[in-house]
Amino acid sequence: MRLDNSRESQNVEDRRGRRMSMGGRGKIGIGTIVLALVAVYFGVDPNVVLQTIGGDAETQSPASGTPAAPTAETLFVSKILADTEDAWSTVFQQKGWGNYQQPKLVLFNGATPTACGTGQSAMGPFYCPGDSKVYLDLSFFQQMAQELQSPGDFAQAYVIAHEVAHHVQHMLGVTDQVAQLRQRGNATAANQLSVKVELQADCFAGVWANHSDSQRNTLEEGDIEEALNAASAIGDDRLQQRSQGQIVPDSFTHGTSAQRVNWFRRGFSSGDTAQCDTFSATSL
Repeated sequence: MRLDNSRESQNVEDRRGRRMSMGGRGKIGIGTIVLALVAVYFGVDPNVVLQTIGGDAETQSPASGTPAAPTAETLFVSKILADTEDAWSTVFQQKGWGNYQQPKLVLFNGATPTACGTGQSAMGPFYCPGDSKVYLDLSFFQQMAQELQSPGDFAQAYVIAHEVAHHVQHMLGVTDQVAQLRQRGNATAANQLSVKVELQADCFAGVWANHSDSQRNTLEEGDIEEALNAASAIGDDRLQQRSQGQIVPDSFTHGTSAQRVNWFRRGFSSGDTAQCDTFSATSL
């Protein structure tokens, strides 16, 4: 990616190197356990289990300690976040959706308090609608390259853009509507809704990439291929085959590799959020 002349976001909150202390009962609550159980490599939607968490987040004390020094990785994250801010501000203006409210991006190590319960590195990057923040442990980028065979700066940018897309969904009311629908259905129906949420976020990430390149000529040869490779690597079918040796479609929560690739490509090709309506699509 060409980011040499890109600005840095002021919305990065660096908690790396800080210790998280637990107040109140002095132990990890049920929200942490539930989030850990539903966690996948990334794209976790804590809103799925928000009702179960209750007040666990309120018993946690703020992280303390000295934050880690800035690095090339944190500079990269800051510039990508700024790029999503610029792109989505333009989209919101064009669509007449009002002002785009920029999310915070929290960098952390190990564990950190969130409005959705205790966030842990094992969960991968995730967005919490309760506090409108994206949470990221930078070690996940190394995991992408080594374990998922998805290296590259644009693959990393895609991860951030996908989580920011969940913030866009939250602003548009998608998150709340889906939460209400989940309460009415069974587990299989809830999983199907989750797939539609995640595929729309992939499509929105593609919309961001389109606007980023159109506005600032940020993409280089091979960048889109890196994003498509990352999207394919974290499809439910590939992850299940790798972890348990079999594929169980009814348990999918993020979509197959092919679906994730197709919806990202759809968003990138069109640059139009109207093409990302996974909820009305006759097929995914």
